[in-house]
Amino acid sequence: MTLTHGPLLDERTVAAYLRRIGARRPEGPTSAALRDLHERHVMTVPFENVDFHLGEPMGIGAAALEKIVDRRRGGTCYELNGAFFELLRVLGFQAEVLAGRVADDNALGPIIGHMALRVHTADSPDPWLVDVGYGRGARHPLRWAPGLPQRDPHGAFELARAPHGDVDLLREGRLQYRLEDRPRLVADFEAMWWWYQHSPESPHLRHLYCTIPTPDGGRVTLSGTTLTVRENGGRSTTVIEDEDELRETYRTRFGVELSDLPPVARR
Repeated sequence: MTLTHGPLLDERTVAAYLRRIGARRPEGPTSAALRDLHERHVMTVPFENVDFHLGEPMGIGAAALEKIVDRRRGGTCYELNGAFFELLRVLGFQAEVLAGRVADDNALGPIIGHMALRVHTADSPDPWLVDVGYGRGARHPLRWAPGLPQRDPHGAFELARAPHGDVDLLREGRLQYRLEDRPRLVADFEAMWWWYQHSPESPHLRHLYCTIPTPDGGRVTLSGTTLTVRENGGRSTTVIEDEDELRETYRTRFGVELSDLPPVARR
């Protein structure tokens, strides 16, 4: 059975998306092109959940493009990977949406709690794990080759076989998430998307964050009003009390322009 996705993005949207991440349109769906697009996306678009706390309407897949591209915001995995999936389709890549369960201290979270992509390129016998929507993820696509250790600027990763045909992603030997091995539709995530936005147990409502990697393999994270900067082998933490300074931190550190601050950030 063939999965049916929505219409392809128009050329104006594709051009704007590529400008958003600072990329040129690739000549073909090659592994090098995928690596470049993935890296630029990860290094440019923050992983953030601010709109959950502002109560703003949000969409996934193509419905997230206005936020990410036009408003130059970030998002969570459904938004970022869902939007990137739409871009890759237009650029000629054979891409699949995968559902996963995020691990917290090795305990797996909700089914369909994470979205990632598996992408086939014209010049590789193996597909690639693509994930531009995970705060501790790889900078580059990972070869879909379970049992093969892979070095990345963001750590040592490995895919491993899991029960029932699933596949685990390990970082530095620790379980990050477990993926199903069968493709999904973006629409399959809508019910869980509602849960994330409304349940008192939703991690996106219980925690406020905005995070992006640094070129040297470090990371800048704003958790509530606490800014943590890890770069050049060092680590610093600052609590930001002033609202204007907080807005400026969102703008300068993450490229996020906010007129209203999330309520959690006011505490």
